[in-house]
Amino acid sequence: MTLPPQAAAAQSGTALGPRIRPCTHCGLEMELADPPPPATAAVYCCHGCETAAAIIRGAGLEQYYVERDRPAPRPGTKGGRPLAQGIAIETLEDGKQRARFQVDGLQCAACVWVTEKVLQGDPAVLDATVSYATGRAELVLQAGSNDLEPLLQRIQALGYHPRAFELAPARSADRDLLLRLGVASFAAMNVMMLSVGVYLGWFSGMSESYAALFRTVNLALATPVALWSAAPFYSAAWTALRHRVLSMDLPISIGVGVLWLHGVLSTLVLRQDGYLDSMSMLVALLLAGRLVEQRGRRHTAEAATALASTAPAWARRLRVDGEDRVPADSLLPGDRVAVAAGEELPCDGRVLQGSGRVEMALLTGEAEPAAVAPGDPVVAGGVMVDGNLIVEVEAVAGSTLLARMAQGLRDAVDRPPAPDAADRIAPWFTALTLITAALTFAGWWWAAGTGPALKAAVAVLVVACPCALSLARPLAIAAGLGAAARRGLLFRSGDALLRLADIDGVAVDKTGTVTGGVPEVIAGDDATLRIAAGLERHSIHPVARAIVAEATARGIPVPAATDVVETAGQGITGLVNGVPVSIFAGDSPGEVVVSGIGSLLLRDRTRPDAAQAVAALGRLGLAPTLLTGDHPDVAAPIAAGAGILSWQARQRPDDKAAWIQQRQDAGQRWLFVGDGINDGPALGVAEVGIAMGSGSASSLLVADAVVAAPGLQPVVAGLVIAQETLRATRKNLRRSLIYNVLAVAAAVAGLVNPLVAALLMPLSSAAVLVGALAVERRVRRRLANLTTS
Repeated sequence: MTLPPQAAAAQSGTALGPRIRPCTHCGLEMELADPPPPATAAVYCCHGCETAAAIIRGAGLEQYYVERDRPAPRPGTKGGRPLAQGIAIETLEDGKQRARFQVDGLQCAACVWVTEKVLQGDPAVLDATVSYATGRAELVLQAGSNDLEPLLQRIQALGYHPRAFELAPARSADRDLLLRLGVASFAAMNVMMLSVGVYLGWFSGMSESYAALFRTVNLALATPVALWSAAPFYSAAWTALRHRVLSMDLPISIGVGVLWLHGVLSTLVLRQDGYLDSMSMLVALLLAGRLVEQRGRRHTAEAATALASTAPAWARRLRVDGEDRVPADSLLPGDRVAVAAGEELPCDGRVLQGSGRVEMALLTGEAEPAAVAPGDPVVAGGVMVDGNLIVEVEAVAGSTLLARMAQGLRDAVDRPPAPDAADRIAPWFTALTLITAALTFAGWWWAAGTGPALKAAVAVLVVACPCALSLARPLAIAAGLGAAARRGLLFRSGDALLRLADIDGVAVDKTGTVTGGVPEVIAGDDATLRIAAGLERHSIHPVARAIVAEATARGIPVPAATDVVETAGQGITGLVNGVPVSIFAGDSPGEVVVSGIGSLLLRDRTRPDAAQAVAALGRLGLAPTLLTGDHPDVAAPIAAGAGILSWQARQRPDDKAAWIQQRQDAGQRWLFVGDGINDGPALGVAEVGIAMGSGSASSLLVADAVVAAPGLQPVVAGLVIAQETLRATRKNLRRSLIYNVLAVAAAVAGLVNPLVAALLMPLSSAAVLVGALAVERRVRRRLANLTTS
């Protein structure tokens, strides 16, 4: 194999000598036998690297060795077990096969590119995608292609490690950013403290020996920040450049580098003050923002893991002569399984025999267990509260509702974040800054010589450092996040806050969102309630708890009951003061009949602030739509009581997600507010998802924000805050651009020297900070107007 010219140039002419060469594939240094091969020839440290290179060469992908950021990891094995172990292959509706798995060891965009190309070169592979953000790979294979092992071996031969998904996602990236942020924050605080002393010395006098000591300590503290903490920005900028893209990381990298180099020159040669304090704080703030964004995206993957883990691992499959305990994923459509009280349903299916109550929040969204009988559908993950069932299997493993919900959440994490305004400006900003600095140097060199030309060019680069530009968004977002938190709405990322500002529609769940999520007695006389409570206190049913709680609240003494029998789906009977009494559901929704005495009416009450919040949303032009899995007779009065004009009943989890997706496919952006585990798909699909703080763990994990205070008013406040934050972000960007234009023009004209430029930088950042602090004031004024109008 002959290397491409760029790769050959990188490998030849090293200081190692002609007999010490790095492996072409993995970069391992090795001593070659005499005579050494030509400098342009490929050399390998082992057969594995040679095989990996042969695969890449055979696929026509030699460009990988030019585009990659660093050498590939050495090919190897992982314990000798089959690579495909634990990786499921599912059959799609059109007969094609699909497999999903994790690929470890991807170090740059070129690694993703070469992995995809090698897989796509196999005749059995119809499509292959690999997410650099998560390492998640998805293969679509020809019908009947069930052998993944050869494909996975090709990936391993490249030096990467395919495996089945693990329950716990890796957090090494978080740890790396935390360490870098910790170093940058520690250094920034100390550098700023020492710099304040130097600045005060300008007015009150300071011995030059002390000033020099402070400058030297500042340089020692700031150097790890510039060379190590800021390394992710350098790496990202270099990767973008290799792919001919100018990202915001490039002007940040140039700015940090120029500030540090100027600090070195000022401290060691010129004996004057630099601006290492600005550089250190800039890196610390940017790293903090990057860490928040990264953690926010990982929460979706954790939600999918938590949701998938709720599926039972085993099932009791029935045979003609008995039953077997088998893995749930080995069931086939048409099998029959037995489920007893306290067990979880291992599959989606239909009841053949038996009756009982099943807690199916996944299917209905309602916390109250549903009564099931022959012919009724049930879903995997549902819990049998009481009774016994024989269920015919209709869907298992990846085809169940639970699995589809989990996969929807996994897909959400791989969606790339939308570029912000700073990223769109970055290419022009970077190009103009570099061109302006070069022209300034050339003009002043021609007119006045090298010394003035260098000072003017440095002044241009310093005043054009994107401090204000790069902080315009983070500072406004920080102000918005703080304003939202003070009003009971906690966002996972600033990106979600800004996306909320461009919402076109709002959809809300019923139970636990518009309502409190717990049934309450709203009508019934004391005599009926007294007898009902005496019988129902022996039950754990939510309706029973509501009846007993209401009797307690009214101060009604509850009589004793004996011979109590509760029948799933039918009601409860017993003797109260020696008199036979039965309680059962009436003909109207929410009606509970106490035989021979009377009836009670129960409802899940709307939240006290629901009507006010709905009215405020209407004044914002975002009248909400109610999506609920409940019966229309239940949904209608709840919607009317909250002032909601549009509602959809009997919506399964996938129906809610599809309803939102259909409108977003038409170009709209929707907010969904929910609380149950069944709301996970809709929360993941929506442009922005907000979960009630009392909701299920999975809904809290996948949501972009969590309501920590009771009620819906925090959602209204969040919309206003998002709009004002976006407004402040745009104003800050305009301020920073105006500053850069004016300051660069002055520097080009020779009116700004590096010291004056260092004073201008904090002023530009201060202007951006003032704009961010105005968010709270504008939010308070707008919310007051919404309440009084």
